[in-house]
Amino acid sequence: MKIKSKDFRVQEGKKVSLDKWPTRVEPAYQSNRKYKKILKKQVAELSELQRLHYASNQYSVLLIFQAMDAAGKDGAIRHVMSGINPQGCQVFSFKHPSAAELEHDFLWRTSQCLPERGRIGIFNRSYYEEVLIVRVHPEILRSQGLPDGLHTEKTIWEGRYRSIVDLENHLHRNGTRVIKFFLHLSEEEQRKRFLDRIDEPEKNWKFSQSDIEERKFWKQYMKAYEACLTATSTKRAPWYVVPADDKQNARLIVSKIILDTFNSLNMHYPATDAKREQELMSIRRQLMHK
Repeated sequence: MKIKSKDFRVQEGKKVSLDKWPTRVEPAYQSNRKYKKILKKQVAELSELQRLHYASNQYSVLLIFQAMDAAGKDGAIRHVMSGINPQGCQVFSFKHPSAAELEHDFLWRTSQCLPERGRIGIFNRSYYEEVLIVRVHPEILRSQGLPDGLHTEKTIWEGRYRSIVDLENHLHRNGTRVIKFFLHLSEEEQRKRFLDRIDEPEKNWKFSQSDIEERKFWKQYMKAYEACLTATSTKRAPWYVVPADDKQNARLIVSKIILDTFNSLNMHYPATDAKREQELMSIRRQLMHK
């Protein structure tokens, strides 16, 4: 299968039903060797583009990863970004907000971690947790200290979707390109991966009773994701639903989407003007005369 980014993109304004989006598709590789070859090529291309991105210093790129537990977010980030210069990349993982963070609006803690120009920012989970886990567990919302009347089910979610879309439009207008990935895992594949985490000692640390407790809310999470993807996938900041039952294929899809986004930017290395050329020639003469 040839990977086409548009096949995984959620169209703006289109209602999302996740049961109509596959969790597995025909792979883009025929063997493990072929997978490694394709990934290596894409990682090398991304490394070159990242250097150009850093040097041109015009745009910033924000990659957002959301998924159910065991969908492969960490692995996708680790493999796809393996060739990136750490100097030009920042990774943040957002867990339960701290007491200090709860004293601010729900976008405050992530806004402080947005990437600078020339850099790639990666959010492993993000401000979208505030319309996902908080929607599934409304008791979290009630603990956030909002004024009475602002945390009703009738208004809170539409208001937060609007705030998110406004933020992402603002970022786009100021040179940040936002790419959002939902790694779409099936409930059965999650069960298998949880069993692997129990059976393989080196994976035991990844698993806890809370993972099983959250699994009980699978249907509620799917509904929350459907509403979120429908409301917040835009032309400027699209969502991509990546089939995640095949980890290797998911990584190839993610890397191809990132590459396509970078290639769509009109990036170039800074031009050297006459004054700069004179300065370089002067430096050269100094170096030539020991």
